[in-house]
Formats: sequence, C-alpha cells, structure tokens
Amino acid sequence: MKKNNFFSRKPFILLAASAVLLAGSTIGSTRAALTYYSENYSAEVEVPSIGVSLLENGSVVAKRDYNHKNDQWNTVQEPLFENTLNGEKLKPGKKYKEVLTVSNSGTIDNYVRVILYKSWMDPAGNKDTTLSPKLIDLNILEGNRWVIDEKASTTERTVLYYTGIVPAGGSTPAITDTLRIDTSVADKVTEKITADEAGNKIITTVYEYDGYKFNLEAEVDAVQTHNAQDAIKSAWGVDVNVSDNGTLSLR
Repeated sequence: MKKNNFFSRKPFILLAASAVLLAGSTIGSTRAALTYYSENYSAEVEVPSIGVSLLENGSVVAKRDYNHKNDQWNTVQEPLFENTLNGEKLKPGKKYKEVLTVSNSGTIDNYVRVILYKSWMDPAGNKDTTLSPKLIDLNILEGNRWVIDEKASTTERTVLYYTGIVPAGGSTPAITDTLRIDTSVADKVTEKITADEAGNKIITTVYEYDGYKFNLEAEVDAVQTHNAQDAIKSAWGVDVNVSDNGTLSLR
C-alpha cells in the first residue's frame, strides 16, 4: 500500500506598515521658523520627526520615519514569519515564537495603533472565506497596556491601541508571543483509490486544504502626542480620553 500525504507548505505572509504624520504641511514652515541666521553664523535647530517601527522577534521588519531635512519618508519593509520556521515545514498544532512589538524610531513621543489582519488563500491565490481566520491562532497579549477596540474589530481584523505614550527611542511591550495553526485544517481528508499499471491498488490521502496559504498582516500607525485627542480623532477617527499622565482610554 502506498500512501501519499500532502500539506505543510511554507506560508505566504504579507506585511504592511504605515505611519501617520499629522499636520505634515507645516513641516516646511516650522523648519524655516527654527532656522536662525546672523552676520557671523547660521544654525539650524533640528526639527523633531515622527517615526515608527515594527519588530518581529527582536528584528525590525517594517519601519517608516520622516526625515525633515529632505522632506522624505525612510521606509523598510520585510515579510513577516520569514525566519521563524528555520527551514522546517509548517506543522499545524505547533506553536512558533511570534513576538511583535512596536518601537518609536522617531525623535518625538507618540501614540501607536496596530491592526492585525488574518485570512486564507486557496492554491489559485483567491481569498477563501470557508476557512475561519480564527484557525490562525496569533496569541495577543492583553493586560500590558494593549487594548482591543472591539467595535472596530472583526474575525479577520483586530484593532489594538497602546494606551501609554511611547517615548522617542522607546518600545512597547509585546503585542503577541506565539503563532499556531489549528490542527483542524488537517482534519478534513479524502482517500483516492487508483491502480498502477500492474493493477496494484494505490490509496492516496489528500488533505482538503492542501496548498492553502495563510496571510498575516500587521499595520502600524503613529500619532503625535501634542493635542492628542484631536490628533487621534483626525488620524484614526476614534474618540479617546487622555488622562493627566498621558494614558489613553477609548470612549
């Protein structure tokens, strides 16, 4: 009897990272206002710039920083989950280390929001809604100042806010710690019986979701702390309260 098993394909992961700079049109005028000239010397005071980075297991996988000197965004974008498997095939049921954190790579304090997207793609590259995103078990660590916006979240999308200020050069606690694909994706199987040229019966076990891929996407936004309530409303469209110590709470 010959048995062929198929599954465990390397996942195709996408990453998106973005940063929101409020009142960006004022950068030029602000920079000019902070440039001092005299007959003897000229000196330019460095204008603070906003920036945000996403780290996976301690390594930067996405970064977007505003460089006021050339009025450009410096970006880095790498795929998630690239080095986690270390060459092995993905095994449903096994937990993989997936520690996501956010760092403030700019020069001003900011607030950050993270949106996590999970979905499935069939072998043809089409989105498949018959498989639940919940089978992509990305363990979110609540209780360390990360809160989920339940009103804005769905089974495919989780919206999280870090309720504290992230100082320039600082980082948030971990958002997640592990990733696991539920074993039920390998439970649905069929057996195909064929015969070879000699008439020997061949039983082939085929997994229903052979060749499927899961998508995991993380989107990161940063907003300045100055006039935080108005800034967050403008950038993210949500109403928040800001305490005297800078702690955010959703209304």
